[in-house]
Amino acid sequence: MEYEISLLTSMCISVLFALSLNLITGFCGQISLGHAAFLGIGAYLSALLCKAGLPFLATLPLAMLLAGCIGIVVGLASLRVRADFLAITTMGVGFLFVGIVRQQDWLGGEMGVSAIPDSGLSKMGFMLLTLGLCIATALLCVYIRRSWMGRVFNGVAEDEDTMRVLGIDVPRYKLAAFAIGTALAGLAGALYAQNLKFIGPDSFGFVESITVLSMVVVGGIGSVIGVAVGAAVLSALPAWFQFIGDYKLLVYGGLLFLMMRFSPGGMAALVTRMIGTAKGGRA
Repeated sequence: MEYEISLLTSMCISVLFALSLNLITGFCGQISLGHAAFLGIGAYLSALLCKAGLPFLATLPLAMLLAGCIGIVVGLASLRVRADFLAITTMGVGFLFVGIVRQQDWLGGEMGVSAIPDSGLSKMGFMLLTLGLCIATALLCVYIRRSWMGRVFNGVAEDEDTMRVLGIDVPRYKLAAFAIGTALAGLAGALYAQNLKFIGPDSFGFVESITVLSMVVVGGIGSVIGVAVGAAVLSALPAWFQFIGDYKLLVYGGLLFLMMRFSPGGMAALVTRMIGTAKGGRA
């Protein structure tokens, strides 16, 4: 039973992390290849504060605040670049974060931070907390998607220049997307650190950024339910099929290729198309 609880906890953290990237890339069309850095910011802050004696639950809003503030700074630096140049900029942020962590002894350096104090919750209690935060994040994403802000995000993703002509303050909404998305990534990072009780720089590198992007693409960019399902499935695959563990990147790359070839809209578009086909057949 403990194994199932641990697996479900990890799946919920992955879903929350993927939803945070979906807000930036899926909703607003801003490509981020360094999103794992914000997961790391939340993880390191929460771990260090817990070791300093602060209760785990008190570290959650602080992790979100710091990650969100740094996300705004990155967003400000990225306002003048688009598409490939934005991807390269965010990739650089990820490399910068890992480089800083490796060189700072007070952050654990190459050895990372271990023996993170317990949250005070049972395994079941921590899983329920993670699940609750995951559901709340999904509901927030649905609300944003259906709100005026979500419509503007979609417009910015589709045609940024047209939105400027219509009088929309595009930089403001881009910063909002970065702030919300990175704050949620910081929250996922705090949960990640508490779940593993150990964090190191290798946990937040470029590979992790590509992994979470794979979850978003496979699930369906812009789809809340699709991304949640895609993240849950991809995070559970190594546990369900042990042999995948050593070939995780190969499997993820293959799934990305197949999705881009046969269903660019991800699992969400594939399911929608299958339902449409079934209804057409019955008619």
